[in-house]
Amino acid sequence: MPIPSPFHSRTSALCHSMLWKDWAGYYAVRYYADCHEPEYFAFRHSAGLLDVTPLFKYEVHGPDAPSFLARIMSRNVAKLKVGRVTYVCWCDDQGKVIDDGTVSRLEKHYYRVTSAEPSMHWFERFRRGYDIQIEDSTTRLGALSLQGPSSRAILEDASDADLGALEFFALTPCRFGHIDGWISRTGYTGDLGYEVWVRSEDAEAVYDAVMEAGRLHAILPAGLDALDVARVEAGFVMNGVDYFSAHHCLIEDRKSSPYELNLGWTVKLDRAPFVGQEALRRELESGSDRRFVGLVIDWDETERLFNSYGLPPELPLSAWRDGRPIYARDRQWIGMATSGAWSPTLKQNLALAQIRSEFAEPGTRLQIEVTAEYRRHTVTATVASLPFFDPPRKRA
Repeated sequence: MPIPSPFHSRTSALCHSMLWKDWAGYYAVRYYADCHEPEYFAFRHSAGLLDVTPLFKYEVHGPDAPSFLARIMSRNVAKLKVGRVTYVCWCDDQGKVIDDGTVSRLEKHYYRVTSAEPSMHWFERFRRGYDIQIEDSTTRLGALSLQGPSSRAILEDASDADLGALEFFALTPCRFGHIDGWISRTGYTGDLGYEVWVRSEDAEAVYDAVMEAGRLHAILPAGLDALDVARVEAGFVMNGVDYFSAHHCLIEDRKSSPYELNLGWTVKLDRAPFVGQEALRRELESGSDRRFVGLVIDWDETERLFNSYGLPPELPLSAWRDGRPIYARDRQWIGMATSGAWSPTLKQNLALAQIRSEFAEPGTRLQIEVTAEYRRHTVTATVASLPFFDPPRKRA
C-alpha cells in the first residue's frame, strides 16, 4: 500500500479527481480536476507545482565522496563545481544502464544523488575502501517541482533566493521565511523550471508559501499525467518505460547503453577507471546497434485510416507507454516506439523510440503500427531530432 508524502495533506485536499498512482511506494496524483490538460498548459504558460518526493534521494559525503561517485558514474562528477547539478547515468560492467538521475554538489565533499529506483545496494557494493558516509534521505527530504514560465517569479516571491542569477543546472541555498531549503534549476518538463528541497517537517509550510506566491501567477497543482506529456515533448527518457534497468532485464536484448539512449554526452571515457568504462569504449569505437529517437506520426494518414471505417481518429487521452512496433518501408521490423503523446503545443502526434541505428537519421520515413477497429495497420512516422520542444526560456 502506498504511503503519503510530506505534502500529502495539501495535495490530497486539492485532488478532486481522486485519481492516484503508486510512484516508488508513495501516493502520487495523476491529475487534480477533470483531466490533465489545464495542468499541462500551466507548465507551458504559467506554472505547475508537482510533488516529486518519491524520487530516491541519497546524501554522499566524506573526503572520498568525489572519487567514489566518479568511480560508479559514467560522468566524472569529481569535476562538478560546488553549487552545480549534473545529469548522470550509471552502468554495469557491460556498459548497460542501471539507472539515471542527477548529482548535486552541495559542498566540497557533500553530494546529493537522485534516482528513479532504489540504489543503495549499488552504492554499498563499491564503497569498500572509500572514506564516505551514505544516507538514504528519501523520507527525510520533501521535494517539489515548479515548472513553467512563471516559476522564477513565484519562487522569488516565496523565498529569499535571487533566481535571476541562478544558471541552468545550478542550485542555491535559500529560506522560505524562517525555513531553510535548496532550490535547483532543474526539472523534467523541458521548460523553465525549478526544484525545491526541504526537510519533511517543513514541507507543508513551504507548499503553502509557494501556492500563495503563485496565486497571482495562475499556479496550478499538477500531476503525473501532465508531466508525462511534457517530458515526451522534451524527449526525456524514462526508466521502466523507454528503457529497462539492466538489473531487471531477463534477456540481453532488453538492456540499453547510454549511447543507445541518446545519453552518450553523459559518458566521459578519458579518465580514471569507472564501472562499464571498457565496454563503453568498445561500443564507441564499433558503433551502437540502436538509437533513441523522436518520431512524428503522420496525422493525415491517421485520419484517413480511421475515416475508412467511418470513425474519427482515436488517440489516448494522455501519454501512452504500451509500446508500438516500428517498421522500415519494406515492412522489416527495426525497433519499437516506447512512449508517446499528442502535443497540445506543437499540434503533432509524437513518439519516442529505440530503432536500429541505420534508420535513425532525422527525416527518415518509417512505419508505426496503429490499431483501428481492432485491426492492425501502419502509418508513416518520420524521425525527428530531440527535443521536440526546446524553448529559449529554459536556459535564459
